[in-house]
Amino acid sequence: MGRRWIILKHVAWEGPGLIALEAKSRGLNVDVRRLDRGDILPDLNYMDGLVVMGGPMGAYDLDKYPFLAKECRFKEEAVWNDRPVLGVCLGAQLLASALGAKVFQGSGSEIGFGSVKLTPVGKQDPLFGPAGDSVPVFHWQGDTFDLPQGAALLASSPKYSNQAFRFGSRAYGLQFHIEPDSKTWSDWQEHLPTELPVEIAWRSPLRARCVPSRRERQHRRAGPFHYRP
Repeated sequence: MGRRWIILKHVAWEGPGLIALEAKSRGLNVDVRRLDRGDILPDLNYMDGLVVMGGPMGAYDLDKYPFLAKECRFKEEAVWNDRPVLGVCLGAQLLASALGAKVFQGSGSEIGFGSVKLTPVGKQDPLFGPAGDSVPVFHWQGDTFDLPQGAALLASSPKYSNQAFRFGSRAYGLQFHIEPDSKTWSDWQEHLPTELPVEIAWRSPLRARCVPSRRERQHRRAGPFHYRP
């Protein structure tokens, strides 16, 4: 049996998109769990890696969403048991919380197309370094977090300084989004501000490690994405 990666979702429309596509292209078995509808967390020995997606709730909304506390403990165990962990948006905030950092409301929403600037450490990071000085991203957040103690800050933006971090060598938190494919974008439409442009000029910020297949690139050209390789 190939390696099994767990993907945790918090709402139907925040899916893994290109992350799942890349995982499958590398022969990984992807197991998606919907925590908001009661799917259980697996035994740690069941999985080889963990990806945690975004959602509209806050990492501090534990009373309203009790599964978040269990998820944070699970994420902490995964990190300390040397499982690769990737947190995206809410997933990054939950990872920061699991590592003992504070998550809180920011100074305002950051939504739309922009970029993040890599820090000196980010430029040396094996995942981000090949991207250059800055990378284009899609922002969609109003919360932020303190950098966990011992974590390395990888990227910042003018509005939110903690945009990406690495803890150890195998846990990454990304405040921004890298996963949208054409289906993701379609799923997001009713939730995004109406003033955002319909057509996306997109280049994956992790292109050096996550190059979409030819089929996916063709699919994007036919849909709302225009891909620049």
